[in-house]
Amino acid sequence: MPDDVVTPELAQTLLANPTEPSEPSAPSDAVSVPGYDLGARLGEGGMGEVLIGFDREIGREIAIKRIRSGSSSPDAVVRFLREAKVQARLEHPAIVPVYTLGRDTAGNPYFTMKRLDGTTLAELLQASPPPTLHELLRVLVDVCRAVHFAHVHGVVHRDLKPANVMVGQFGEVYVLDWGIARVADEDEGVAKAGGITTLDGKTVAGALIGTPGYMAPEQIERAGQVTFAADVYAVGAMLFEVLAGEPLHRRGMPALTQTVFGVDGSPTKRSASREIPPELDELCVAALATDPVERPPIEAIATGIQRYLDGDRDLEHRRALAAIELASAHAAFASGDEARRADAIRAAGRALALDPKSHDAATLIGSIMLQPPSQPPPRLAAVLAESDARVQRRQGRAAAVALVAVVLFLGAVAVDGVHDRALLAGIAIYATAIAVLAWSASRRDVRRGEMWIVVVGNAMLAALLSRLFGSLIVTPVVTCIMAVSLTSYPYLMRHSRVVIAMLVVSWLAPVVLEQAGVISETWRVEGGRIVSLSSILDIGGQPTAMLLIGANLMSIVVIGVFANALARSRHAAQREVEIQAWHLRHLLPPER
Repeated sequence: MPDDVVTPELAQTLLANPTEPSEPSAPSDAVSVPGYDLGARLGEGGMGEVLIGFDREIGREIAIKRIRSGSSSPDAVVRFLREAKVQARLEHPAIVPVYTLGRDTAGNPYFTMKRLDGTTLAELLQASPPPTLHELLRVLVDVCRAVHFAHVHGVVHRDLKPANVMVGQFGEVYVLDWGIARVADEDEGVAKAGGITTLDGKTVAGALIGTPGYMAPEQIERAGQVTFAADVYAVGAMLFEVLAGEPLHRRGMPALTQTVFGVDGSPTKRSASREIPPELDELCVAALATDPVERPPIEAIATGIQRYLDGDRDLEHRRALAAIELASAHAAFASGDEARRADAIRAAGRALALDPKSHDAATLIGSIMLQPPSQPPPRLAAVLAESDARVQRRQGRAAAVALVAVVLFLGAVAVDGVHDRALLAGIAIYATAIAVLAWSASRRDVRRGEMWIVVVGNAMLAALLSRLFGSLIVTPVVTCIMAVSLTSYPYLMRHSRVVIAMLVVSWLAPVVLEQAGVISETWRVEGGRIVSLSSILDIGGQPTAMLLIGANLMSIVVIGVFANALARSRHAAQREVEIQAWHLRHLLPPER
């Protein structure tokens, strides 16, 4: 049996003090510790207490842990002395050093150790504002190093939790409470003697060993036989809490059920809104494996966290994760399901974040963003509808202005003489009505039926205008202006062939009717000349020539304005797309 194992028989011998008999009920303040001045109580558990002590010989403050009066049964002494000896054999910067072991004036054992001044990890996790992720991860690295040292020396802590981790004022980290640690080379009977249950910070005698919420599944069934993997699980639970911002299990005894049946150990899935590094998420999942054989050693946990802190993000692993995300993005995009486009671009974005040098991910993002969906989702459809409405209002204003110009032209032609004022007035009134309808279309959203009324109205107006100077003068130019204007409406763009066909018919119908003798002719070819006639105006003289010149000039200007407006609109849209494409190209890694 190792020298540092304390048996019940040895504990009974240590309790015997024939020269200084003691009563178990003696109050703590009536008991002294030779060589030390006792101060305030720092804390207490189920059977022990920790006091401030002043070492008179050396002249420094220390911490004194002793069994409280009334708790010094042989089994309690075994556990107490065992804790002191286990802690003393672990000489590590993150494990509180033990100075001396002795008995107080009541005959109860005590041991002295370094006095700590700091904050527990449990308190840090509840602080507001909390420490940064890097600060908390540095603490866990030191915890892992200390536990690894213990494992090398054959010791399993069995009760690692945030309350048992102390962070000093200068960043030093200590792993506390080795009272229920299991030593690999001690016999099973002695190991069981140290069995306790720790609940809500209290340590009491019992069958379970550990703290619900942090103890590994195997500790619930075979506490005396746990391996180093139990400490790995506890560190994994603390890492989960640091990453997810909440405990792995519910507090208290309900955590036992969750521990046995298992929970998802991914902090990313628990707290999707938090930015959790994927390598730490995977490390946490591995540490929380239900089967202890599947958990990595504690030094692998320390190395993984340290690599993250050092900036070594395991590039190969990130590329592998990026490939998975990219495959998911391609599958979503290739499915043709418009509802999955958002999933595709999010997955491609994650792939690019994991592997910023991925040309495939950047190209896919560009393709998704620049290739419009065949069936826009509701939100996009609303945005596109509003864009179409703006274009419709703009085109409505332009068409109304052009029709007003036609009405003014009709007023001007009356100066030269009119022999059918009723028909001229009718055409002017009709053109005014169409102008009002076009202006109305620029002020509100119009229904599809109203748009076709505008088309038919323009076509009929073009046919009526042919009665002024004939079908070969002015009318073809006016009809072209109508074609440019009408086919620029977003709704009518999809029906441009129908619109153009209606305008062609509006020009051709009077020509056919004139040739058939149904209506009076407005033009004919005779003696090598084209003669233009009018059913409404008195044609002849300088005024007619000026009207025709003015009409053609106005037509040229109107067509030019329309064409320029369309070109500027198309140019602005093209520039916007090119600028977006330029930004997207910057997502790609630079060519070498």
